[in-house]
Amino acid sequence: MRWEEVREQYPDEWVVCEALVSHSKEGYWYIDEVAVIDRYEDSKIAMKRYYELHREKPNREYGFFHTSRENLQLREKWSGIRGPR
Repeated sequence: MRWEEVREQYPDEWVVCEALVSHSKEGYWYIDEVAVIDRYEDSKIAMKRYYELHREKPNREYGFFHTSRENLQLREKWSGIRGPR
């Protein structure tokens, strides 16, 4: 699901997602498609769910975001570590 679709379907909510399609460019990580796993009104509960998922499957790309964000562009901490997808 594209982020625009997530924002329309879950307005003003926190969503826990798995990044399905993403790419890196100039020190930023862009998430192009996600699978929504859960949605919450409370950020603390969303963060807790994110950490549970990350512990269960640490090799997967999970995140939690508020749908007020216009796009999923994140600064990479270690530029060059994440390769093209």
